[in-house]
Amino acid sequence: MARKGMVMALLVVVLAAGCWESASAAAMLSQLKPTLAVTASPTSGQVLHGGEDVITVTWSLNATAGTDAEYKKVKVSLCYAPVSQKEREWRKTHDDLKKDKTCQFKVTEQAYAATGTVEYRVALDIPTATYFVRAYALDASGTQVAYGQTLPGATFDVISITGVTTSIKVAAGVFSTFSIASLAFFFFIEKRKKNN
Repeated sequence: MARKGMVMALLVVVLAAGCWESASAAAMLSQLKPTLAVTASPTSGQVLHGGEDVITVTWSLNATAGTDAEYKKVKVSLCYAPVSQKEREWRKTHDDLKKDKTCQFKVTEQAYAATGTVEYRVALDIPTATYFVRAYALDASGTQVAYGQTLPGATFDVISITGVTTSIKVAAGVFSTFSIASLAFFFFIEKRKKNN
């Protein structure tokens, strides 16, 4: 009797785990409908500078998309273009959006409107790479249900700042010179002591 109860309890746990996993399964990019038309202000191949340049992103519902009743929010991101993903596993595209590493830089997440525009100043911490823009339509639970992107044609380059300013270079030069002069001075003193 105890054995039957144990088997039933195990069966219930396995079924519950399976149902929970299927309910919390991530959206797959290949299963999302490309219902958003996305454009970005940079022209193809344009070079932008972190902290200086501004990108204007516009999205709208495709005329042939049908209904957008389940769209509650829109999330816009900067994504690594395929050329910037080569030999960089930390940037790779994955069909399971929970594992996808392509779109790491959020531009905005806001309430959905059939058409929308956002201006984004390229952040200082954006790595130097080639990018495109992708927008996801999210449902009430925050799950991606549709998308749009500027690929394949509209990619642009971002050059990040190095963080090395002229004053840092001058300070490094002064300290390097001082350390070499100190080394030479103490070497001369030690040599002099040995000779005496």
